[in-house]
Amino acid sequence: MSRYWSDIVSKLRPYVAGEQPRIAGLVKLNTNENPYGPSPKALEAIRQATDDRLRLYPDPAATELRETIAARFGLMAEEVFVGNGSDEVLALAFQALLKHERPLLYPDVTYSFYPTYSLLYDVEAIEVPVDHGFQIRLADYDRPCGAIIIPNPNAPTGIGLPRADIEALVAAHPDAVVVIDEAYVDFGGESAVPLISKYPNLLVIQTLSKSRSFAGLRVGFALGQRELIEALVRVKDSFNSYPLDRLAQVAATAAIKDEAWFETCRRKLIASRKNLVSELQALDFEVLPSQANFVFARHQSQSGAALLTALRERNILVRLFAKPRISDFLRISIGTDEECARLVSALTEILAA
Repeated sequence: MSRYWSDIVSKLRPYVAGEQPRIAGLVKLNTNENPYGPSPKALEAIRQATDDRLRLYPDPAATELRETIAARFGLMAEEVFVGNGSDEVLALAFQALLKHERPLLYPDVTYSFYPTYSLLYDVEAIEVPVDHGFQIRLADYDRPCGAIIIPNPNAPTGIGLPRADIEALVAAHPDAVVVIDEAYVDFGGESAVPLISKYPNLLVIQTLSKSRSFAGLRVGFALGQRELIEALVRVKDSFNSYPLDRLAQVAATAAIKDEAWFETCRRKLIASRKNLVSELQALDFEVLPSQANFVFARHQSQSGAALLTALRERNILVRLFAKPRISDFLRISIGTDEECARLVSALTEILAA
């Protein structure tokens, strides 16, 4: 506490990011990074853009990138907003679209930035419990609200909803903005983007951090009809006119165009996830059905905290959330096959001790 703080600072519960330690030989499966590198074409685009042009400000509208994203999804550039990672896009959405007289709704087991943003931007929010199987029950959202935000697939569970369910939710709330956070959709989920032309209250947010291996570059985007996008632009331009630097813009454009690299890496990761799920189940883990680049698993007899500590002693990092209902679950990012094998070998040794 400090007498110089504004009132809001003392009330905040900041988001806690996963560890980024510098340890030799580390198997890092705690922050859902893609184990495969970015598109070589994206890296080449960065090299070509690293020249005297860096003295100039980047395009504040990220025009070429927005046009590239729009072309991929069959939209207009005016229906695309880009930001410094999807977390920034989400923050702008909370300010521009999710604060109303009635409360915002989101699941009680979900991305932990939602309650943080709710406090930061003074958004009244209600956490809607997921069921005993950690599924989002759409019937529980059939109540008056100002807006709704749901990750699909959900995080940290990895469980996804079909597009038909998302459409039913959006259609049931025509007077409220519904944000679908699709950070992990490329690993098996069903995107809501095809619904945008039909529903003016739908905003879909995605990121290049996961499926395009750009966690270190920070590029996220939102897709929706023009009125929603204009709201985001108005808030962005009142805060930071240049959220994406020149290198991020050219690299993201090249990565999105390199569909072959994206598809190859995506398929490899999905195959690795399937194998890891089978191996964890053989070790007596309950593994929730995942459509993400991670799995959410708990052992039938060992505590999550004990397993987390034992794995860390073996230079393997996974993530544990000390929260009600999920305190024994480990969130395990899908690594390379070699990294997954090291994880399974370590767990086998720990459980046999």
